[in-house]
Parts: sequence; structure tokens; C-alpha cells
Amino acid sequence: MSSIRQIKVGGVAIGGGAPVTVQSMTTTQTADVDATVAQILALEEAGCDLSRSAINSKADAEAIPLIKERTHIPLIADIQFDAQLALWAVEYGCDCLRINPGNIGDDDRLAPVVQACRKKNIPIRVGVNSGSLPQEMIDRYYGVNEESLVHAALAEVERVERLGWDQIKVSIKSSDVMTMIGAYELFSTLSDYPLHLGVTEAGPPFTGTIKSAIGIGTLLSQGIGDTIRVSLTGDVVDEVRVGREILKALGLRHDGINLISCPTCARTKLNLVGLVEAAEKALSTCHKPLTVAIMGCPVNGPGEAREADIGVAGGNGYGVLFKKGKVLRQVPEEALLSSLLDEIAQMDDAYEV
Repeated sequence: MSSIRQIKVGGVAIGGGAPVTVQSMTTTQTADVDATVAQILALEEAGCDLSRSAINSKADAEAIPLIKERTHIPLIADIQFDAQLALWAVEYGCDCLRINPGNIGDDDRLAPVVQACRKKNIPIRVGVNSGSLPQEMIDRYYGVNEESLVHAALAEVERVERLGWDQIKVSIKSSDVMTMIGAYELFSTLSDYPLHLGVTEAGPPFTGTIKSAIGIGTLLSQGIGDTIRVSLTGDVVDEVRVGREILKALGLRHDGINLISCPTCARTKLNLVGLVEAAEKALSTCHKPLTVAIMGCPVNGPGEAREADIGVAGGNGYGVLFKKGKVLRQVPEEALLSSLLDEIAQMDDAYEV
């Protein structure tokens, strides 16, 4: 379930029943084409559907077609404050424009941007953030809260509509999880535009993952949201991995490894933690829809392993390898990882371990 309206970012559909997509944002200087391309390719390998890059200069805008020639997913131009930068980004071929109309300026400055997007059929992401709300909205709704965020977003959407364009997606972000959830819930009752979900400034990987999983996951479980970005202070590839895991946990995405492992206990007689960490790393770029179980003891291990596409149930210094519910063989602990990866490779000829 998603928003009724649908837009296209490059060739990727957002809203209107399309699969929920995962996106991230590059941290390189966009004008550094080699560095930006390398980062986008790493995002692609992790399963990213859309990438966004900051456009802070004309040189950044001029890099857009050079980057697109060497990458394979749509490129969103992120613009702050400067209408001319937005016009250059459109001129040089961005697939979507991310703006906060309020900080672009009055309609005289915004209108040329909207008209340029309309002429080239480029959608606009209207972004509202709890850290940059107009003072008027803060005063009218008594602070930074769900109501001030939502009504600021609605006002900006109406500006773009009034200037003649309706290919819009909307983000309403807060660093407070419950405010973020409430704002998106309220907005979804007042508008049917596609929604970009995220907890802004979520923090470092551990806490940011938890906040994002709660905020984004709660909304998606209600059928609210069409594209997501997990904002983490760290490696942007991790944003994509976390985003994909959120979608897989909700049954909204089925490509990639679903890794099941037990928390270990006194019955575990092999180095399960090391085995799971090594397997997770080795399988991080495998997009085959497989459930892999790595279990440490004979209590739940055999059952979980049998139910998985492929799995390991640990013993004392060894593991039993299961595949499609059947026992394949007993394997010494030191050979478990290589044996598991070899079997997965045979299940998917396109994947090389």
C-alpha cells in the first residue's frame, strides 16, 4: 500500500502502488566526479534505488551528466537556498530536484525553478525539516510539532501547485521519532502525494538504526510511505543496508539474504558470533532471495535450519549443513563458512563468493 499518486524519478516509480524504494545521499564533493561515481557504485552494489547529491556550485551541476554516464540509478539534486543552482541542476539533467521552497525565496525566485522542472518533466521533492521551519508556522502552531510541520509542508506543496506543477513527493522530517511518526500520519490524511520517509539526523549507526527502524517501520506497517532514507552518521552504504533490512522485515522486499541466527547461550559449542559476522560480510552483496539460518545448538537449530533455504545447526566443534529441509553433511567448524558459501554460490550462478 502506498500513496495514490505516482511520480517517476528517472525510470523509478514512486507511489501509486510501486514498491517502496531505498535511497541515500553522497558525501563527496559532487564536482569530484570520480569520487562521487565510486560512492554511487558502492550504493548500487548494496541495493540502493536512488541517490542524491548536494549541488553547491555550477561545477557540481556540470558534473551531473558525467556522473550519470557512469552510474545506473537516478540522480536527485539537493538544493538549498539558491534558485540558480536549481536551474543549473535541471539544465544539466538531474532526475529529481530536492528543494525546500521556503528557503529558495518568494514566488519570483521559485517560479522559474518550477517552470524548468515542468518543461523537462522533472519531479520535485518538497522537503520540510523540524530544524528549519518558518517562524510563522512555529508561532501559529505553538512550536515545532506535528501540526507546524504538516501545515508548513502543505503550504509549500500549494505554492508549487499554484505555479503549475504537481509531480511532487513530500518529506516531513524530524529528529524526534514520535514527532516524525505523528507528522507523516497527519499529512497522509490530508494529502495523497507520495511520501519520502526518514528520521532526520538520526545519529550514529547504532542509535540511528534503532530510531530509523522504529520511525520508518511504524509508518510503513500502516501503509504510509513510498521511499525511504535512513540517515546515519557514518558510511552511507550502511544506510542502504539498514533501509533494505527494514523493508525485508516488513515483507515489503524479498531480494537479498535474510540471515537468521541465534543469540548464543551456554549450549553453543562453536564460535557462532565469528561465523555469523563473517557470513554477513561475505553475503552483503548477494541479492538472491534466500533465507540463511546459522544456529548454534541442537535445540532450535535443526528446526530453523530445515525451514531456511540453507542453514547450519551447530554442534561441538562442527555443524550440520541443511539445504531445502534436508541434511547435506556434517562439516568441521573451520570449514563451515566456506561450505556454506559454496552451497549458496551453487544456488545462484550469478553470485560469486
